[in-house]
Amino acid sequence: MQSKEVSKSRLFFGSIEWSKYMVYIVFVIMFALFSIVLGNKGFLTQNNLINILRQTAMISIMAVAGTFVIASGQIDLTVGAVAAMSAMIVSLVLQKTNSIPLALVSVLALGIGSGLVNGILVTKFRIPPFLVTMGMMSVIRGSAMWITNTAAVPIKNMTFNKIFGIGDVGGVPVLILWTILFYIVGVILFNKTPFGRHTLAVGGNEVSAGYSGIKIDKIKIIVFLMSGAFAAFAGILYAGRMQAGRFSFGEGDEMSVIAAVVLGGTSMSGGTGSVVGALVGSILMGVINNALILAGLSTAQQTIVKGAIIIVAVVLSNLAQKQKR
Repeated sequence: MQSKEVSKSRLFFGSIEWSKYMVYIVFVIMFALFSIVLGNKGFLTQNNLINILRQTAMISIMAVAGTFVIASGQIDLTVGAVAAMSAMIVSLVLQKTNSIPLALVSVLALGIGSGLVNGILVTKFRIPPFLVTMGMMSVIRGSAMWITNTAAVPIKNMTFNKIFGIGDVGGVPVLILWTILFYIVGVILFNKTPFGRHTLAVGGNEVSAGYSGIKIDKIKIIVFLMSGAFAAFAGILYAGRMQAGRFSFGEGDEMSVIAAVVLGGTSMSGGTGSVVGALVGSILMGVINNALILAGLSTAQQTIVKGAIIIVAVVLSNLAQKQKR
């Protein structure tokens, strides 16, 4: 009888370990596979690996806030549009004033403002976050197209471009350094503060969280504020890296962020999450994208694979949650 209980316990804990470390296992398997198949095409070169980290920096940073959003039981589809609009605004402000501080303040105000609107509509008007953020996504993306009539806006301020895009410190690209900084902040907030615990509590059981004295609406508004601010900063990095603002930046990023966060161990229904897992999920997406390009797949084929990855991520997340129950 006791041996049966032990075996059941091991089975139960084994399922939890799988859900917790799934993204790391998948990352190792995929990286090893691509190293073998695409090693002769330059996959393992230092330049290619660094390029993967640079290209995924924006998704990775948005995935930090995305972990808080999804762990709290919400969803934000505006991040890609906010990043595009932010890149446009920072480019226009720099073009008119050449003032980096003014450009940064303007962009962060946009991100925080969009997050505040999302949070208020979700909490005060009780509109489902999917519908709110889907509508806001269209409004913001359309505005980014409209303000310059879809034309790109070049950035000639090389100081800005070096700090937020093409520069490096001691040979390490600044985009990687910005990513590390945001993840340090994200891990501390998520794992070491009452705000992180309250975020998980709201996503796990909103009613119980309310009875525990947690201000549910406040937590939801803050996670949307974070999401907007982090997406705005991602737009700054897009602008610095490409040395221009363009309305098409960040297209599809909302799906990539969700996939990275869910692959990283955050449940779509809320209540669980891992900031570090989201980083690994984001890099995994970047590795897959890079491998598909090296393999010579067309844009259409790459899009199909990305969609399949998102479906698999959600299915695995749901299976892990059912196993825990």
